[in-house]
Amino acid sequence: MPVIRPARLVASLSVFAVAAALTPAASAQTDASKPTSRAEVKEETKAAAKAGQLLPPGEAGVKGAAAPKSTKTRAERKAETMQARKEGKLLPSGEATYKASVSQPDATKGSTKTRAERKAETQKAAKEGQLLRPGEVADPSKK
Repeated sequence: MPVIRPARLVASLSVFAVAAALTPAASAQTDASKPTSRAEVKEETKAAAKAGQLLPPGEAGVKGAAAPKSTKTRAERKAETMQARKEGKLLPSGEATYKASVSQPDATKGSTKTRAERKAETQKAAKEGQLLRPGEVADPSKK
């Protein structure tokens, strides 16, 4: 005859008790929240769009926040741009403010070493195991 251990009996009874307690809640939840059909979702979306409740496409923002209206016409803006281009006041596209935003003014100056010198230093550092792995940052306290 098998021996029933009290700890194992209590554990199995508690598992059954928890399962029995959760079963009615799970069935009630599935009844209350039936999945909506694709057609129902489309209708809800159309209704929200008509009511103006949808956010504009792109990043989530403040609902109803519109871009400020321009006081100039498109032709006026184009004329100003063409005039600035003729006068050389336009910045190049892309990272136009890079040089102005660099915190170290010497960062954009030319190098004092030749390519061969830099290459030799890099090879020496590689042999000595001093190069950082990609994505790692140097620890300034170890200098």
